[in-house]
Amino acid sequence: MENYTLIVTEKPDAAKRIAQALDHQGKPKNLKKNGVPYFIAQRDRQLVVVPAIGHLYTIVQEQGKRSHYPVFNFKWAPRHLAERGAKGIRNWVETFSELSADADEFVSACDYDIEGSLIGYCILKFACGNKEASAKRMKFSTLMKSELEQAYEELLPHLDFNLIAAGRTRHEVDWLYGINLSRALTLAAHNWSGSYYTLSTGRVQGPTLQFLTKREKAISSFVPTPYWQLYCEAEIQTSVVEAEYEKKRIETRAEADAIVHSCTDKLGTVTNVTLRTVHQKPPLPFDVGTLQREAYSLFGYTPRRTLTIAQRLYLDALISYPRTSSQKLPPIIGYKKILSSLQRQAGYKNLASKLLEKQELKPREGAKQDPAHPAVYPTGKLPEKPLKTPEKRIWDLIVRRFMAVFGVDALKESLKAHLDVNDHSFFVRGRRLLKDGWMEYYKPYVRAEQVLLPPIKQGDTVRMRRIMREDKFTCPPSRYNPSSLLKKMEELGIGTKATRADIIQTLYKRGYVKDERITVTELGFDVIGVLDRYAPTVTSAKLTRELEAKMEQIQSNTMNRETVLAEVVEQLKPQLEHFKENKETIGEALTQATKKAQTHERIVGRCPNCGTGDLTIIYSRTTKKRFIGCTNYFKGICTTSFPLPQRGTIKPTGKTCKACGWPYVLVWLKGRKPWNLCFNPNCSLKTKRKKP
Repeated sequence: MENYTLIVTEKPDAAKRIAQALDHQGKPKNLKKNGVPYFIAQRDRQLVVVPAIGHLYTIVQEQGKRSHYPVFNFKWAPRHLAERGAKGIRNWVETFSELSADADEFVSACDYDIEGSLIGYCILKFACGNKEASAKRMKFSTLMKSELEQAYEELLPHLDFNLIAAGRTRHEVDWLYGINLSRALTLAAHNWSGSYYTLSTGRVQGPTLQFLTKREKAISSFVPTPYWQLYCEAEIQTSVVEAEYEKKRIETRAEADAIVHSCTDKLGTVTNVTLRTVHQKPPLPFDVGTLQREAYSLFGYTPRRTLTIAQRLYLDALISYPRTSSQKLPPIIGYKKILSSLQRQAGYKNLASKLLEKQELKPREGAKQDPAHPAVYPTGKLPEKPLKTPEKRIWDLIVRRFMAVFGVDALKESLKAHLDVNDHSFFVRGRRLLKDGWMEYYKPYVRAEQVLLPPIKQGDTVRMRRIMREDKFTCPPSRYNPSSLLKKMEELGIGTKATRADIIQTLYKRGYVKDERITVTELGFDVIGVLDRYAPTVTSAKLTRELEAKMEQIQSNTMNRETVLAEVVEQLKPQLEHFKENKETIGEALTQATKKAQTHERIVGRCPNCGTGDLTIIYSRTTKKRFIGCTNYFKGICTTSFPLPQRGTIKPTGKTCKACGWPYVLVWLKGRKPWNLCFNPNCSLKTKRKKP
């Protein structure tokens, strides 16, 4: 081949769709080189469409030992030269290099965002021999044929260099923070104890863990205060309704008891009735953050899982690019065309038809904009094959949200009536839906509880049949969950729409936090304690927010990359020196913390035989096998032990078997669904299974 255009894409699925869209017959050749798939499409000229698999290049230390810090010299290199388990990357790099040799035109068709732009730039620069300066750019928000054709016909004359510079800087800044501080933590613990335990922190990870620990401290130091609330069954005409006392909190039990005594079985009067009509506007279109939070609220999907599902839907051309911060739906996406396509799906036919009857389709939009992409929306393309449940749920959610933003206001009626009894005031509230409006389109996901009241008017007589006193205590601040933590990170301006979910996942992976209602572990507290004392700026949300602002300035060409990198080095130098001066103290503290964490991770539960020891997962150096044993064995008190599967991952669950009460362990074999194992050989469930 010669005189062809090499098109660089981000993923194999995207490459296939781009090649199919650009081939004049829609049937590109599907070839392989070094085991890497690529496509040849015929258009005005021959197009060779080659996929990456995400980032093929990363940042590495340019020179010096891995057991040394500070380190400020770095370079970009193929991932297979820098990361364990990335040997396969070599084939992809070599394929780009070989296929670029005879190409005379180059196009980046990676996702149009910071990460996608950087992926394309690195491939063109390093694998294709400095072709980044002459390459052109395809810009699209969906993988629909019409949009891909338009993006190719209207190629941008050059790469988006400001976006690339911002992406390079973000990766380089994160590397400088991450490699130096993580190495300082890990080496301090290793040099003090001789053992190795991976510890990490970074520019975003530190502040995120910091405000989680602050919340944890607020919860643990919270002192509950007692208070009382009163409710009553009020008989109005022939109906009984529940009324609430006007004061939300009654400070003393004596006061609460006095009100109960004064009002029970007494007659009162309805003194004031307020009736309001409330217009509830349609929801805003989904940006990635609101999509992640809605999916967590409705389906319990973590932010990272939602993003992964949405990415699959995007690669199947079912939705637009999901990593967007926009709440705008510009007319150019073709509202009517999308709705007309959705009409072909039975579940959306009536709803889409109703919207198409409107004289004007105008979506409700939010203030947030993204220069690269609109809000998340369905392309109108229907699934080519049945979707799995997670994909089906997220696609349906996006489709219905898209339709809902074109709906009219929902109309609600709110009623509040005051009841006076012996100089005490109670009230009842009612609400009902008068007009569905946009809720008709979003109905499966609408939380619209109605409270219907009998006809009530001022002057009606009311009898207080029964008064209930509830003893309550003030509550501590609520714990974050992955969804609310994501929102907090957005509010603080730390991380990006593409990286926040991964940061949360890293905190779990490192053992700094646990549980769905996020609890900071002892290890998490100890790491933050060390950072607060020896490198306080790295846990500062303010510093991270300022750096994010500088990235945006680089993107808008009002600041250069070199200035930001120089500032970061100057900020890190004194903190790292402080670390070195106190490495023994830090090492001792972190070693104790990691040993406690490792011990806790292996404890399964209390020993059912001796009752004083803990059952723990033990690895025998003699037999090279793992089993469950009692910690009292080492004291010569208990010899309880149980066998375990020798393959896969095994972790304590904190749960117990419903049949025998013994603790469960989680067993996870590669390629199989994890399951809970009761290791009690005499469990009644096991004996039942053994019976013929």
